[in-house]
Amino acid sequence: MLSKEDQRRFDEITRQLRISDPDFVARLSDRVQARRGRLLLLLTVILWSAVPAVVVIGGWVAAVMAPVVLAAASVLAWRVRRLHH
Repeated sequence: MLSKEDQRRFDEITRQLRISDPDFVARLSDRVQARRGRLLLLLTVILWSAVPAVVVIGGWVAAVMAPVVLAAASVLAWRVRRLHH
């Protein structure tokens, strides 16, 4: 955690960088968003691969709930990837 003075200085540096090199800031922002999209996709794949185990362990309630939750996660991942491409 930054002190108030360090946070103020960091904000000042960030503001100067946005003014002096907006292309760099845009590329950095794109990389963060791409990483977030990849992590969401990976999480969705892992969750889908866990469905059989959840069904065996949790029974019929899990068998009904898991696909609904995972379908929602898949739709969210699809929307995030669509927004970034």
